Order: sequence, then C-alpha cells, then structure tokens
Amino acid sequence: MGADPGEGVDMHGDSREIQLGAALVEAADTLAEDFDTVAYLRRVSDHCVALLDASAAGIMLIDDGEPVSFGVSGRRQELALDLLEVQHHGGPCLESHGSGEPVPPVTIRAAHASSRWPDFTERALRYDIGSTFAVPLRREGTALGALNVFVPEPAHPSPSPAPADETGLLLAQTLADAIALGLANHRMFTRYRTLAGQLQEALSSRVRVEQAKGILAERRRTGTDEAFVALRQFARSHRLPLDEVATAVITGSQDIAELGRERPDPPRPRD
Repeated sequence: MGADPGEGVDMHGDSREIQLGAALVEAADTLAEDFDTVAYLRRVSDHCVALLDASAAGIMLIDDGEPVSFGVSGRRQELALDLLEVQHHGGPCLESHGSGEPVPPVTIRAAHASSRWPDFTERALRYDIGSTFAVPLRREGTALGALNVFVPEPAHPSPSPAPADETGLLLAQTLADAIALGLANHRMFTRYRTLAGQLQEALSSRVRVEQAKGILAERRRTGTDEAFVALRQFARSHRLPLDEVATAVITGSQDIAELGRERPDPPRPRD
C-alpha cells in the first residue's frame, strides 16, 4: 500500500508558514501612491492575530517618545485601540520601544499586582485579557514603535507570570521587522517621489522661462538676454514669481504691451 499523503506532514505548521508568507508579502507591499498607513497597520495586525491565535493586536508608531499613530486589528478593534491609547503613561509598547527589545509575555494580573503599567493593566482586566507581550518596530537602529499582542484570559487563570512563548515572540518580531522595513521603504519612496516632482517642476519652469524669453525677444525685436532681463525686472517690480510671469506671457494673459514698454536697466560697466 502507498503511504498516506498526509503521513509525517505537519498540516498546522504548513498552514502557519503559508500565513506567515502572506503576512510578509503584505508587510512589504508599501510602494503605492494611494498607500494608507492606518489601513496597512490594520491588515498586518490582522495577520498577527491569525498567526498567534490572539484576541487582538495593535501597532503604535512613536516619534520623539510620543505616540503619533495607531493601527489595530479588525478583530476586537475597540479593545485594541483602547489598550493602545491608555499606554500614554506606560505600557508594553512604550517599554519595548524605549528598550528596543521585546517585552516577553506577562500575565495581566501579575503585572497589575506589581503595579507595572497600572492604567494599562486595569483597562486590560476589564476586557478579560490574560496576558500581553510586545516587540519593537526597528530599522537600522532606528526605533519606529512597537507591535502589541493581547492574549485572552485562560479558563483557569494563574497569578504567576506566563512563561515566555519563544515561538510567538519570534513570529511577532519577524512580522514587526517586516513592517518596519515596509514603512521605511514607503518613506523613502515618498521622499524620492517628492524630489522627482520638484526636479520635474524646476525643469518645466526653466522651459517656460526660455519659451517666454523667445516670445518677448521676437515681439520686441531684441536678444533673448535682454528679454530675460525684462521678464525678471517685471517679476520683481510686481512681486511675482518669475515662472508665473513667464507662464502669463506664454498664455497671453499677461499685459505684453506693459512688459514690452519696460526697458531693462543698462548693464553696469565692468571694472
């Protein structure tokens, strides 16, 4: 008889690998003009919940020590957002971000009893969260924020801290690193697009000025250098950008006769 196709195959493991692969692809997909940071953080948080069988998950982006943006999973969205917002005065996200290291799983009851993150743990107990952990979002030594995972209260809660789940931490950190890379790539993509747009506008402006010089030179029957001086003097005297005056000349909306009557100052004699 042939071997069972499923014999010796960890189907749950294969499923998790597929899920992780999909999550990493999602985390890398940030090079788009219509990129929405909040929607992106929600999608990758959803992947984290699915991978870790968590109640909810959320991502806090931090700049200069202050939270600047939140992204939470679609599952129990209100819970996740509330537990991120309450961390302004302390919590696993700020702790992980500050140290640059993961905050291993800790039971909420144990943290509350020891007065660790009192506001956060009190709120988490209201939602029947049993434990939590966080991993930093970091890229090339720069801390961007943290990913926080919320695990449901077990059927028989224990007051002692939960043992660190190395697999869960590793999965979360892998996803967090991919998210940090995706965000960094998007920032670079945006910066380059802005720079390219500025360079294109500068080139287009130069072309418009040259075209306006030619139009004025032809109508005034003079050289292009003199025409350029006339353009520049008109722009200065009317406190207008040179490109705006050039565009007006090209389109005919500028009073060409007035511009034509203005004579440029004679060049200064050289020493």
